[in-house]
Amino acid sequence: MPDADDVDALPCHTHWIRLLGPRYWGLWIVLGILRLLVLLPFRVQLAWGRVLGALLRKMPVRYVSIAQTNIDMCLAELPPNERKQVLHRHFQSLGISAMEIALAWWGNGNRIRKLAHIEGYEHVKTALARGRGAILLTAHFTPLEIGGRILSEAVPINVLYRPTKNPVLAHLQHRLRTRNGGHAIRSDDIRAMVMALRNNECVWFAPDQCYRKKGAEMVPLFGVPAATNTATSRIARMTGAAVLPYFVERLPGCAGYRLVILPALENFPSDSPAADAAQFHRLIETQVQAVPDQYLWIHRRFKGMTPDYPDYYKKCSKAAKRDAGTDPQAQPRAL
Repeated sequence: MPDADDVDALPCHTHWIRLLGPRYWGLWIVLGILRLLVLLPFRVQLAWGRVLGALLRKMPVRYVSIAQTNIDMCLAELPPNERKQVLHRHFQSLGISAMEIALAWWGNGNRIRKLAHIEGYEHVKTALARGRGAILLTAHFTPLEIGGRILSEAVPINVLYRPTKNPVLAHLQHRLRTRNGGHAIRSDDIRAMVMALRNNECVWFAPDQCYRKKGAEMVPLFGVPAATNTATSRIARMTGAAVLPYFVERLPGCAGYRLVILPALENFPSDSPAADAAQFHRLIETQVQAVPDQYLWIHRRFKGMTPDYPDYYKKCSKAAKRDAGTDPQAQPRAL
């Protein structure tokens, strides 16, 4: 049976019979609810998102421990009570991001544009005028999905994605993320990315998550060495494409979103891919300092490539096993 990556290559009838099978009915119900929530006023969507986030925060899941570990490592200068507040607001932000995924996938274009304010679009025009394409470089903040939709309303973009194993989500991601004229490119399909840039197109790229495959290097993030993807430098060198960092942030209240596109990085790529990645990490750090609750703290960013690298998430795994009742070292609680 073909996997999720091949789902759109199936004959039409086979494709839909598979996606509409009983094993996916629960998921379709959840997606249907999200689709209906798009009809609600933006203020109400945010309120529902905060409720969902508060529920997630109370659940005994390992992501809470992972997020707290990351926040403690990266925002160590904050007092413990402020880091706890960041954790609380982060899970509200995660709940809101679920509403934003629905808005990004099914929201009306006019509504999206009214909610968004884009700064620095002239840098995209300047980059494309060179005729070598543009790499729109961003990071995993919770408004990531809605940020991609906002950007695609301004310019067609090719989106790099990591394939999901669920064929329903794979189908929707592929179809809805590219409906404004761009294409979806697998994150490991460097050839397709290079071809798009050589055709003077824009490519959306978010290489800030843990990466331990070929081309990875240990690059500090908030002073902590982290396994990092340095492919941006290699691709920029191959194509001559401009590299434009951009970040999207959710504004307070119901003010919508601010998306800032920065000027093309100068002297990029340099002779050191690690130094190039460190330059991007410094931009991420600045954005995190501005909106600390909106970074994706639940990702295990700090993993090494050698056995001597500290296991910062060991206690998170133990906590998850204890909550699930599978930790053989866990002591029974007194009644």
